[in-house]
Amino acid sequence: MTSLGAAGTENPHDTAMTQPQASMSAESAEHRPQLTAAAVAAAPAEPAAAADMPARRAGLGALPWGCILAWTAAVLIPTLLVIAVILPWWQHLQVLDADYERGLDQLVRYQRLVATLPSLRAELAREQANDDFKAFYFDAETPALAGARLQSEVQEMVRGAGARPISTQILPVDEEEQPQRVRIRTQLQGTTDELLDLLYRIESARPFLFVDQMSIRSTTPRRSNVRRRVSRRSSQREVGMLTVRLDIFGYILGASP
Repeated sequence: MTSLGAAGTENPHDTAMTQPQASMSAESAEHRPQLTAAAVAAAPAEPAAAADMPARRAGLGALPWGCILAWTAAVLIPTLLVIAVILPWWQHLQVLDADYERGLDQLVRYQRLVATLPSLRAELAREQANDDFKAFYFDAETPALAGARLQSEVQEMVRGAGARPISTQILPVDEEEQPQRVRIRTQLQGTTDELLDLLYRIESARPFLFVDQMSIRSTTPRRSNVRRRVSRRSSQREVGMLTVRLDIFGYILGASP
């Protein structure tokens, strides 16, 4: 009786331990079919996605070339337009920069030259006041006075060389020249030796004189053989006679027109 009673009597602690385990087993049993169903549903999805990849690639490869060309034109045409507008503008800016640098360099050089102008003027004034310096120029108040002096000196040189002066005239003065030149044109007649003597006198003259132009023409007449025999002595006197035209000039110091 005792054993039966012990066996038939349930332990309250065992009962308490068994009920929670039973509830957990029941909950696990309930959720297990659901998890199995989700796993079963998810398992065939991976082969389906893998099967869709070739189809997507085929769709990308089957895109029409018209769309590709349209997108290319939509990108390329504006780019070309921008290059066509910006490139000439950039080249023009480069030219402007080069011109600016060149102008700036010229401005700096001109400023340096202007800075030396006072010293140059002072040096010129000192040279003009130098008596030795004046010996090389005609010191006259006007070009007309300088021309008259030059004309008189040249005529004296022609006579001193033994030639015969024919005419002498004063040529116009260029007012824009600095220093100004006074010029004359003289015509004379003489031999070759007399011409050489005159040129030497002009070269060694003070103030300085320069020959600008020279024209020489022989004045020996042509005669027949019979006449030459008759007038041999007279022809010998005429041999070597030249008609010479000289343009001679000198510089004026401190002249005013």
